[in-house]
Amino acid sequence: MTTGPAPNAAQIDYWNAAAGKTWAQYQEQLDRQIEPLGLEAMRILAPMPGQSILDVGCGCGQTSMELAVRVTASGSVLGVDISVPMLEVAHRRLIAHPLGGLEFRRADAQSADLGTQVFDAVYSRFGVMFFSDPVAAFVNIRRCLKRGGRMVFVCWRPLQDNPWMQIPFQAALPLLPLAAPSDPTTPSDPTAPGPFAFADPDRVRAILASAGFNSVSTLAFDTLIGGGDLDETLALTLRIGPLGAALRENPECKGRVEAAVRNALSMHVTARGVLMPGAVWIVDAHN
Repeated sequence: MTTGPAPNAAQIDYWNAAAGKTWAQYQEQLDRQIEPLGLEAMRILAPMPGQSILDVGCGCGQTSMELAVRVTASGSVLGVDISVPMLEVAHRRLIAHPLGGLEFRRADAQSADLGTQVFDAVYSRFGVMFFSDPVAAFVNIRRCLKRGGRMVFVCWRPLQDNPWMQIPFQAALPLLPLAAPSDPTTPSDPTAPGPFAFADPDRVRAILASAGFNSVSTLAFDTLIGGGDLDETLALTLRIGPLGAALRENPECKGRVEAAVRNALSMHVTARGVLMPGAVWIVDAHN
């Protein structure tokens, strides 16, 4: 008997190849860049000592480790992700800084058996926008959440609201071929799995309601993100997001794109490094 591809097969392949390796390589800078956004979601979740929390799409482990500090040794945190390169970084971090009650596991939250009513809360920092079937994924996640539990996650608002990603891409666009990249994180369908799949708050609320969540709220949060110097920011910008995807499709363009992107980024250099606006939804839902 033959079976079809696993759920999220394209994303699993992607996050175990180029994207996962890039995030593992640049984890320090990426963590610094998006940390303020994740911390705001964590503030809203307000984890308490003794709680059991699931961290969906834990990546290189920064958020799981922060959650483990907040629930203390009397609580527990399970960080799950599909990316082997990123989980390897998370395991190394945990060995270097042991935290009782924290575990990392390779698992796809859309389909993995995460238990039934075992977690007090679910948290995610940009880890829930990549499901091939988001309703099925959130049904599975809700199954492992205790009655009365909460889920709080942070996801990107539209690309045009995020100059940190849009401005470099627009600077490079005249120097790139017209064909759109086929990278799975930059789909032509705005509702397809990808970083901006949850940019429409009405869609997010509908998905969560269909999965059985209630009292769903979507709070807009804006802040400056970045913090690396110009060279660091340029190197990272050429590797991630729509621009990184385009350059993986067209590596011969990197040389002529680099100067244009550097110039665009230089307009945002501050005493604290390159800082640009980031815009997210912080989603709060109850079981």
